[in-house]
Amino acid sequence: MEGVGASLAMGIPARLFYVIMRIVPPKIRSRMWKGLYQRMANSQTDSDFRFMNYGFEDDDRPLLKEGDEPNRLFIQLYNMNVRDTELQGKSVLEVGSGRGGGASWIAKTMHPETLVAVDYSGKAVRLCSKWYSNQKNLTFREGNAESLPLESNTFDVVYNVESSHCYANIPAFLSEVHRVLKPGGKFCWTDLRDRKSMDSLHEQFLEAGFEIDSNSEITENVVSALDKIDRDRRKMIRDRAPASLRKSFETFGGVPGTPIYEALKSGRISYFRYRLTSSRS
Repeated sequence: MEGVGASLAMGIPARLFYVIMRIVPPKIRSRMWKGLYQRMANSQTDSDFRFMNYGFEDDDRPLLKEGDEPNRLFIQLYNMNVRDTELQGKSVLEVGSGRGGGASWIAKTMHPETLVAVDYSGKAVRLCSKWYSNQKNLTFREGNAESLPLESNTFDVVYNVESSHCYANIPAFLSEVHRVLKPGGKFCWTDLRDRKSMDSLHEQFLEAGFEIDSNSEITENVVSALDKIDRDRRKMIRDRAPASLRKSFETFGGVPGTPIYEALKSGRISYFRYRLTSSRS
């Protein structure tokens, strides 16, 4: 199925891509996304490529160290997702940590006592464990978001950034997040959905046992970031990605002109952010 995922991303029209991603069953869609992601993880070991998200642009610009400045817009998406949640001294979990750039920045900037970053790609986990080995409050673990290899009632905060659209079983994912959170723990979530799917997910949050503290649409902020990083992202892909995967990297990265970007730009897909509390007593 990896070949299907990569082939789907290789430049088919945006509208057709959007239709396919709406009508295929969730398990097949998940395997398509995961197949593409695994091929990217296996082919790209460049330590400079540590963020995979679409970025976020607004007036809240956190102070960054000089080495982090080139990744500002990607970091700002993580910052937006957790900026109203206290992390210092807390036990924190990231589900879907990718190449680890967000987990690394949060661990060194917001000073959680511990940050566990889980990703289903063993290759990505091994790379991150090597790249960030000097950060003592940060560990990476291989695991499935729908069956987390973690004990119940363990974390004060769980966050999830631009990852859950790849999951086959969202209720299972939400149940797992609720399980590993301590009572009253916070869940910070941000990702893209079409309106119908977001309405369904809103109800699934409640059914899983969460109270919704706040929610907002942030599509314009994300599209603005994609526009600003366009030139640099294209150059990075051209310089560092294998020729056979460049179109896949561009699609996965939301480069302007690719299906996901055009769906965001046209409003067929939107980007949302939720902050939730585990209501278990």
